[in-house]
Amino acid sequence: MARVSLDTLLRRSERNMGNGMNPIVKQTALEVIRRAYKEGINVQISQGMRTYAEQNRLYAQGRTAPGSIVTNAQGGQSNHNFGLAVDFFLITWDGTKATWTVNDNWRRVAAIAKSLGFEWGGDWRSFKDYPHLEMTGGLSTAQLRAGSRPSLTDRTGTSTPLPSNNGNSSSPASRGTELVKRVQRWANQYKEEAGFRALDVDGLNGPLTMDALLRICQLFGKTAIDGLWGPRTKAAVPEQSISNHQPGWTRLIQATLVCLGYNLSIDGIYGTNTRDMVRAYQRNQGISVDGIAGPETFEEFFKTA
Repeated sequence: MARVSLDTLLRRSERNMGNGMNPIVKQTALEVIRRAYKEGINVQISQGMRTYAEQNRLYAQGRTAPGSIVTNAQGGQSNHNFGLAVDFFLITWDGTKATWTVNDNWRRVAAIAKSLGFEWGGDWRSFKDYPHLEMTGGLSTAQLRAGSRPSLTDRTGTSTPLPSNNGNSSSPASRGTELVKRVQRWANQYKEEAGFRALDVDGLNGPLTMDALLRICQLFGKTAIDGLWGPRTKAAVPEQSISNHQPGWTRLIQATLVCLGYNLSIDGIYGTNTRDMVRAYQRNQGISVDGIAGPETFEEFFKTA
């Protein structure tokens, strides 16, 4: 029986985390998978970002809806709602079946996660949540609801250096936040034409930022602007590459990749760095790796936006 590949576990996990994850939380979760894999343990992320509505549906389970109680947190009371938490499980050697037994391997994964800065729900005194990992930077959900965001430290040692702001040094977290702010400022110039409310320039990627980028895609493609990815939007997307690209579309590609955790400038130039980031994204999503951003790549960007 062949072992499931590490790339498969990473792709599945990145997809399951969804859009809106804190970049350091996302990167650290993927590093947990890599380190566990080296020790012969297959681990996969089952969920990351949750909307308030998704959280409320989960809270209703075992209360007003069928199933067992799995959370005591309503919408806005879980760190999942702010992209600061993930849930994990173990998976069989061939990657075909999830296992939920809290055994030595499970606890080893938790130990790896804690060494990288995660808090583990299995350490909680009251409601034990063994699949749960989170990074809050000491902030409460009340503070998060009020708009505060944590300053997190990357302990993975895997960060690709981001361009500094005017040559000033800063942490990967602050540089990543600054790049998302640049995306939000860039997007806001299209707010009236693309029909969305001005984004808060807070450096936090979330559903509203991704919705704005999808609407800009529809604006550029001269199709109906409804914030929904579909066949007409896909058909309106041109291919962008080093040899054939337009600055507006290239900036949209760069902006979207930044919001999905990739490190590059938003300069409208489809150079080798942008091509390489497109290739990395394509590889992680399990689609054709050619460095050309066309309909298939855009569909991965926005199909769950």
